[in-house]
Amino acid sequence: MTSKRTARLGRALGLVSAFALLGGLSVGPAHAADAPASQASLLHPEKWPKGGTPRLIDPAIEKKIDALMARMSLEEKVGQTIQGDISTITPEDLRKYPLGSILAGGNSGPFGDDRAPPKDWLEAADQFYRVSMEERPGRTPIPVIFGVDAVHGHGNLGAATIFPHNIALGATRDRDLLRRTGEVTAREMAATGIDWTFAPALSVVRDDRWGRSYEGYSEDPEIVADYAGAVVEGIQGVIGSKDFMKAGRTVATAKHFLADGGTEGGRDQGDARISEDELIRLHNAGYPPAIDAGVLTIMTSFSSWQGVKHHGNKQLMTDVLKDRMGFNGFIVGDWNAHDQVPGCTKYDCPASLIAGLDMYMAADSWQRLYENTLAQAKDGTIPMARLDDAVRRILRVKFHSGLFDKPAPKDRKDVPPLSELGKADNRAVAREAVAKSLVLLKNQGGILPLSPGARVLVAGDGADNIGKQSGGWTISWQGTGNRNDEFPGATSILGGIREVVGQNGGKVEYDVAGNFKTRPDVAIVVFGEEPYAEFQGDVETLEYQPGDKSDLALLRRLKAQGIPTVAVFLSGRPLWVNPEINASDAFVAAWLPGSEGGGIADVLFADKAGKVRHDFHGKLSFSWPRTAAQTPLNRGDANYNPLFAYGFGLTYKDKGDLAALPEESGVPAEASGNTGIYFRGGRAPAPWSLAIGDQVGDLRVTTTSGTSPGQVVDLKSVDVAAQEDAKQLTWNGSGLGSLVISGRPVDLSRQSNGDVTLSLRYRVDQVPTGTVNLTMACGPDCRGTLDVTKLLAGAKPGDFHTTKISLKCFAAAGAQMATIEAPVVISTEGRLGLTVTDLKLDADPGNAVCPGA
Repeated sequence: MTSKRTARLGRALGLVSAFALLGGLSVGPAHAADAPASQASLLHPEKWPKGGTPRLIDPAIEKKIDALMARMSLEEKVGQTIQGDISTITPEDLRKYPLGSILAGGNSGPFGDDRAPPKDWLEAADQFYRVSMEERPGRTPIPVIFGVDAVHGHGNLGAATIFPHNIALGATRDRDLLRRTGEVTAREMAATGIDWTFAPALSVVRDDRWGRSYEGYSEDPEIVADYAGAVVEGIQGVIGSKDFMKAGRTVATAKHFLADGGTEGGRDQGDARISEDELIRLHNAGYPPAIDAGVLTIMTSFSSWQGVKHHGNKQLMTDVLKDRMGFNGFIVGDWNAHDQVPGCTKYDCPASLIAGLDMYMAADSWQRLYENTLAQAKDGTIPMARLDDAVRRILRVKFHSGLFDKPAPKDRKDVPPLSELGKADNRAVAREAVAKSLVLLKNQGGILPLSPGARVLVAGDGADNIGKQSGGWTISWQGTGNRNDEFPGATSILGGIREVVGQNGGKVEYDVAGNFKTRPDVAIVVFGEEPYAEFQGDVETLEYQPGDKSDLALLRRLKAQGIPTVAVFLSGRPLWVNPEINASDAFVAAWLPGSEGGGIADVLFADKAGKVRHDFHGKLSFSWPRTAAQTPLNRGDANYNPLFAYGFGLTYKDKGDLAALPEESGVPAEASGNTGIYFRGGRAPAPWSLAIGDQVGDLRVTTTSGTSPGQVVDLKSVDVAAQEDAKQLTWNGSGLGSLVISGRPVDLSRQSNGDVTLSLRYRVDQVPTGTVNLTMACGPDCRGTLDVTKLLAGAKPGDFHTTKISLKCFAAAGAQMATIEAPVVISTEGRLGLTVTDLKLDADPGNAVCPGA
């Protein structure tokens, strides 16, 4: 074999025959590839929109701040600039470390339980607040402010009203509806004692491969600019009125400043290599309206502009945002993002504060960062004027938000009670949002609206799956692992269909696989993307289900049976689904609708008399691709040629017929696929390949069985949950042998900086008789190897086990996580019997281990 791919495989299999050649290499700093900060001089602040009447400057409040700061110690001032995550900080810690803020990040919850009931969230908020306000000698009581990512409702709690994600709201074209979603979110947050949401996201998404695409309202700045002020007012109230930050309101955050949706290749935490004019025209569009509406905080982005990290960019944060645009609230960082500034670590980064950051989001690094920042304030590294400005801004927000006047959360009599969560009126707003966000792409022969008296088959794994229909940032960071019973009061899409059909004399039969006992009049198939968030959602192409066409197979099987079929597609971005559209009579882009799945049935079904109950209202705020390789794809681009253009959306008055679409994805086979699933369904999906090898050579596995060239490792396909969905491997102990999954190099540095794990599901068929190593290989002389002998030896033979290993373990063992070529290499010289069914990256760190550590 002589191809480049074969050569890469051979290098990875060098692990098999020549471990001695693989010298350990340490992981370089995450910011090593950044351009020097001097590039920031490319900015011209005079080009940016100039702020008008200063917002948030109230002489009475400024006088209170003066008096308070005069009493504060240096330790208390530094503490105000640091925020810790509740997974690593307790109320007791605030007695020693006077931090200004706490947050509950994606997988964090009160008392170590991210699925805690609402009363525990209120209890935790109450405890932190009370400690921060204790009267003690030498201590100035200053209320701590508690922030969460309530990005589509108070989504940390399954009992809350969970709205469609922003991409869906962008399709509604309803500014007042957006304002009302903010109001509901604020009230439900206030009921749990939490005073700050990290929303709205004002990203203008230019490459839909980005894993945060669904957090953006549109690819075009017009919608983002139109919504920004409305959402801020919904959350905070109208500045200058009695409504502003009254009881039941919360602090809003415009994020992520700036151009996080414009990075090259749609890479999260990447680099926007665009002109300053484009930076202003496209990506800054939402910030002036948000500032004008009185937004109290702005979150700066993980990403870079022209190679300069935003967390260290003084010209953007200070010269542009604060001085030119007139923002007088405070700038908060993202999760340890200051760590990526050149010369910084997450424990030590004066450069960010000096550049204009006011509050570090030091999730798990807060203690050492506090100590280092305090030392730097004492020795003059951090100018006192800059520290005082940051503290003033933070206190200004706390005064405007009423924190100094409010009692502890459990004593607040004028805020909504916990019963506000998921209240019928709130859910009605969300159901309206669902109905208005649906975009009809095809309606062949006018199959829709459906008769509610019909016999309806409902199929697909999204039909009765509230977690899947809600997407990421729902209970957990990634939105994975959520059960329907964890959403009390919510309605699945199936539940909404049963409600409408059951009330009108029809019949509903539900089967995930599309099987039925009685032939239906129509089938509704609900399918789509699995939940994801942030960089875990980054994809290489826009092809839906590359290498796994199970949903397409279901649609085609129903079509072959002559059953009229309506496809309801759940996704966080437009995807290339031409084959799925061809296999459907009607195709609905339902986005990620949240907790009120009944809004879909409201639109799909007519009334008993056949009249339209709710027409389709949604219009695309993102262009729909003609091929899977057609990205970036944005209105106004040269040679703009989408399948469905920005603004497209059928109504029941329109003719909805669509000619058969081409089914060639436009992506070379070797370029398709994902970077996080290594083995599933009995195969290694593209762009990965599976091989077995020994000292003699390697064999790429393309059949159901095989033996390594030196006859050390045997492999065969076996059935576990489905036909040939697993590989059974046997090492005979006659030499060093390996299982290798490899492909083109991928960058896992962001994943290894977070809580991402390598998840392995396996069964030990024969206990190991020698050392077994699990390796991530990153090229010649580069690898991170862990000894998993004890792990496998301790596993009960014959039973399946799932083990999660933190990627940080491989990095610590020497893997260069930015250039991983072989994410899974299992090798031993002894005997071993092992069956594997699922090898993948997993964002859930629960029960993670670090073998050999």
